Amino acid sequence: MTFAENFALATGKSSFAGFRLPEAAYLLPLRSYALRQSRDKYKWDFMKLEQRIDLLISLGEYLISAEPEWEAAKARAHALNGWFTPEFIETAVRQIAGGFLQRGALTDWARRYTVPDEPATPRTVGVVMAGNIPLVGFHDLLCVFVSGHRQLIKPSGRDETLIRHLVERLTALDARVAGRIGLAERLNGCDAYIATGSNNSARYFDYYFGKYPHIIRRNRTSVAVLTGEESWEELEALADDVYLYFGLGCRNVTQLLVPENYDFLRLLEAFRKYNYLSDLTRYKHNYDYQLTLLILNKKYYMTNGSILLTEDGSPFSPISVLHYTYYRPGEAPSLLSGEQGEIQCVVGRKENFAGPALPPVLPFGKAQQPALEDYADGVDTMEFLRGL
Repeated sequence: MTFAENFALATGKSSFAGFRLPEAAYLLPLRSYALRQSRDKYKWDFMKLEQRIDLLISLGEYLISAEPEWEAAKARAHALNGWFTPEFIETAVRQIAGGFLQRGALTDWARRYTVPDEPATPRTVGVVMAGNIPLVGFHDLLCVFVSGHRQLIKPSGRDETLIRHLVERLTALDARVAGRIGLAERLNGCDAYIATGSNNSARYFDYYFGKYPHIIRRNRTSVAVLTGEESWEELEALADDVYLYFGLGCRNVTQLLVPENYDFLRLLEAFRKYNYLSDLTRYKHNYDYQLTLLILNKKYYMTNGSILLTEDGSPFSPISVLHYTYYRPGEAPSLLSGEQGEIQCVVGRKENFAGPALPPVLPFGKAQQPALEDYADGVDTMEFLRGL
């Protein structure tokens, strides 16, 4: 039985995401795991928190396997979105499997929020996912699933293949998942919403979802603060923060704060570990285009052949470009505090950040290795779900 059929049987609605069920669908016998309907209320098959965690552990094992279906899904994702290279898909997958889907981490995380076996009042949460990097929306899926609420997901067209495949895999592991996770083009009739997009799309999210409990995320990016005393290993690790996923993630470093008279030569040399990206047509076209703009605008720049460094006060930079700005001694924390609404995280040595409250400060090379409790935009998703 499809999720659309289960959903209709559970809610008494004959349409789901534009798909209208025939009236005869209501006469179909339900399997033991399917949603059950009564005249005035509905319930779903009971699933303990421990069972949900067991499923996630199995999914994590599947992610790092070489199962033919999974390999084929990753190949399709790359074919449909050239920015999802096999290397970067694997990076995202291993981060999820190793950073999120570990029994100890999941159990401690759930315990921190006193997650019950089932919420007292199960809600349906609509989840609008971004698609800038592979599986970027998985953390939202994970949060809602662990919380025990239902979810309807609208995946980004740029990342639908991987998300859809993992939902199907979870359903194959336990058919009860079909009553808890579904994919839809339209998210009508949900009790709450989690929507991730740009500053522009956030205006529409506010309009449509503002009257419901919601989390609406906007443009964010990350910055690094350098002192000139970084080791070669730290600079190479910083290259990961800059280049992974072509710099498209909100946790990617897109601006450097450097002291006056900073020497960029060692930095550019350390960044050469990613010079092979210039062999990729999509990336090279962006590099050539941005280089042309800098030349035409007579703007000073530095390059190692794979990235363009140029002075700019904006923390947001285009693909293949890394902005930098100078700071005076003791000035960096105050500069960052004025941009907190735009900064996802800060990369650097923590001892250099005494002063006002800042976004999370991470070691070099760790920006794209979030833990379960590293919530996008600093909004605690699990606390939000617990309050529904």
